[in-house]
Amino acid sequence: MSAATETSPHIPVLIRPLIAAVAPVTGVWLDGTFGNGGYTRELLAAGADKVIGVDRDPLAFEMAADWIAGFGDRIETVQGEFSKLDQYASDLDGVVLDLGVSSMQLDIAERGFSFMRDGPLDMRMSQEGRSAADICNEADEAEIASIIYLYGEERASRRIAKAIVANRPLTTTLQLASIVAGCLPRAKPNQSHPATRTFQALRIAVNNEYGELAEGLMAAERALKPGGQLAVVTFHSVEDRMVKRFLQARSGGMANANRYAPEVVQEVAAFEVKKRKAIGPDAQELDENPRSRSAKLRVAIRTDAPAQAIDPAKLGMPMMNKGSK
Repeated sequence: MSAATETSPHIPVLIRPLIAAVAPVTGVWLDGTFGNGGYTRELLAAGADKVIGVDRDPLAFEMAADWIAGFGDRIETVQGEFSKLDQYASDLDGVVLDLGVSSMQLDIAERGFSFMRDGPLDMRMSQEGRSAADICNEADEAEIASIIYLYGEERASRRIAKAIVANRPLTTTLQLASIVAGCLPRAKPNQSHPATRTFQALRIAVNNEYGELAEGLMAAERALKPGGQLAVVTFHSVEDRMVKRFLQARSGGMANANRYAPEVVQEVAAFEVKKRKAIGPDAQELDENPRSRSAKLRVAIRTDAPAQAIDPAKLGMPMMNKGSK
């Protein structure tokens, strides 16, 4: 959902290849990242009997109230985190997760997600808990640097953290964007805004996005019935790596880290991966929606093997600790 354009903000990213990959669409599906409802509507149009829409942002359902009513009991909404999706439903025919911030959240300046619009430095998807301003104004310089480095993969994290602390208190998005821009070289044509990585990092920290993803993948494994399908759309390399490694581990395809290590004991496969390589946007989608260029789709089918937990560290999930740089 984070890849929508200004002119067409509600285009579901990779929806055509997703529907093709999971066809025929039948039974009960769970859309764990409801947002603007784009995936939910497309799943219903493709043949799903019912879709359970989950989102931790209460605004998502307020904005969709008018059109949801027209679907009657074919749409059920749940305000909650997709990491707990197996508490909301079981024996599902499919689960869809479209990761990242939604266009709805980006478009509303008051939510504080965008460095292109001035608004309060918030970034909370659930509108509860610690905000981005809280982190910038209360965390020590080392923690801020670690967040920006680990979650934003920003090499200038220490320089940016030092500038943030020096300019406290920070209250608005443009204030933070200006501080970050002052720490980095001016962006060249076609390059992303200098604050992109820092805003991404703070958003991920505020919303525990990597922890949610790890738990959500395991919850989907528990909630899907044999033959049920899991489809996940990611927007950057860390998310895709986590999904890829999860599916490798749970489909019996996890290789040894090195040839001298003890052989990995493969568990009974809980998923069958449909395609080893992730599906990306085609030329038509790139033309319609340029910000879909980083999107990747992975799809797998649930087997009848028992669900198992997996250590998030094995998924390549960045871990905050005192030694982080």
